[in-house]
Amino acid sequence: MGNGLPKLPNQAEGDGSTKPASATLVKVILADSQAIYRVGIRKIFALEDDIRVLAQAETLGQLLAATAKFEPDVVLFESSLCPNPVGALGEVMRRSPNAKVIVIGPETQDQEETVEFLRRGVRGIISRCVSPDLLVKCVRKVAEGETWLDNQGVNKVIEAYRNQASQLTSPKPKARLTDKELLIVACVTQGMKNKEIATEVGTTEQVVKNYLRKVYDKLGVSDRLELALYCIHHRLLQGIRVPSLEGATPDSAPKPANGLDEREPLVTSHKV
Repeated sequence: MGNGLPKLPNQAEGDGSTKPASATLVKVILADSQAIYRVGIRKIFALEDDIRVLAQAETLGQLLAATAKFEPDVVLFESSLCPNPVGALGEVMRRSPNAKVIVIGPETQDQEETVEFLRRGVRGIISRCVSPDLLVKCVRKVAEGETWLDNQGVNKVIEAYRNQASQLTSPKPKARLTDKELLIVACVTQGMKNKEIATEVGTTEQVVKNYLRKVYDKLGVSDRLELALYCIHHRLLQGIRVPSLEGATPDSAPKPANGLDEREPLVTSHKV
């Protein structure tokens, strides 16, 4: 990951250049809604023998047309190019799957948007105020397959994951669950299927699903894994009778039609 350090392993002595000895041509499409930035960035790249701008775009439509016509190694994408940049990037990557995308954002890029860009496959994030030499380094590193984040981007990613972890581990007021809801939660933590839970509490599978949705809403979780973690960190089931599965065997109950065992799974999906 590029970190903006003043010297890199492939940096030539004396002139401050970071151009590899045997440079491979990096083909770039530049998408920016402001002409002054497009002109400036193109002039920066014009000084580099190993970077060539194939096309410029000032709208999403022009960018999609350019990616269909050319085969870029790197796409420089301004985050303000369109109202929904995250969705637009998905279409860009679909049309040009081999291209590596670098997002150019404002100096105060939103934390959630930064993380979402990375989740969608963006390989680099830089701010408008990036220096010319760091911009060139970023393009070269990303073209080589590395991920580039400046210090601000790294801090945002770290902070986002800290916030996510704290939501699961920080003390919270215990939600008021009914006795039946607590029993169903106890069954879930034992890895029981919805059908087994329904038998245990004397109801139907659909009713169990309805109860789980209510529990998810009350506790602020989205799936069985988060529910189990919540129970562990908040000791939700202290004093609750936990159902025993001693009499059950893996082959004693029929498997769902899709062949998946609901015991496997405390996976991160929204299935209840």
